Amino acid sequence: MTKPIDNPAPPFLDAYKVQDPAPPLLSARAPRKWMDDTRGRVPYRCLPMTMANATGWEIICPFTIDMEWNGGPAKEDIQITSPDTNGLLDHVVTSHFQNGIVTFHTGYLFRTPPGWAVWAMGPPNWPKDGVYPLSGLIETDWLPFGFTMNWQMTRPGTVRFEKDEPFCFITLSEHRRLEAVEPKIKRLESNMALKRDYEDWSKSRGDFVKRLEKRDPGAVSEGWQRHYMRGETLSGKDRGTEHNTKRRMKRPKDLTGSALLTPK
Repeated sequence: MTKPIDNPAPPFLDAYKVQDPAPPLLSARAPRKWMDDTRGRVPYRCLPMTMANATGWEIICPFTIDMEWNGGPAKEDIQITSPDTNGLLDHVVTSHFQNGIVTFHTGYLFRTPPGWAVWAMGPPNWPKDGVYPLSGLIETDWLPFGFTMNWQMTRPGTVRFEKDEPFCFITLSEHRRLEAVEPKIKRLESNMALKRDYEDWSKSRGDFVKRLEKRDPGAVSEGWQRHYMRGETLSGKDRGTEHNTKRRMKRPKDLTGSALLTPK
């Protein structure tokens, strides 16, 4: 096991452009179209999901990209085009590997403090039909070159990435400290205070569901239980500053003075 790094310094994320212009790097957004389109926007009641959506940064498509795979194993079996008129397609996306894998170039070399890594993935809770994001954990505290974001097409056909759609989502992980974590499986009875809180919540939840099923006016008016959203226990104890309902990542500052990648 690697010895964890004692690093009291605050984390940072430096993004060095390795191609100029480079795709836009932006603070991650919380909304999702499928969440907006769901009746009553019910998915937004799931605070853990909306927090995950926004906890990081997005690298977005500077123009629309179409990828077509015929199901073959060779990289030539993938055709990548764009309806936008520009000569910059190869700077962003290529068929570099085989077996239906499409490779996006982030355009950046990232640097983080000792012990911190960049976790690269597809945007959380953003389903995309016909293609799947391949995640990677990159040791950006020492690596002197960049990384690519790869997507695996799941069946023959065509997939489109719209302009301004994220093709890569990055967040940070103090990954070397994680190796020091030793999960312990315990009986709930070993923590009686926690057991009481859990049982109170379970009873409250069950009663609320039964009231909803019976169309109890109070339950119907309430709609859903908001304890977690409010950062409260059933007893009403407020978690205060220990609870977040929104994530606002800092917008990257461009210190290069050069333009981002846009279609001609």
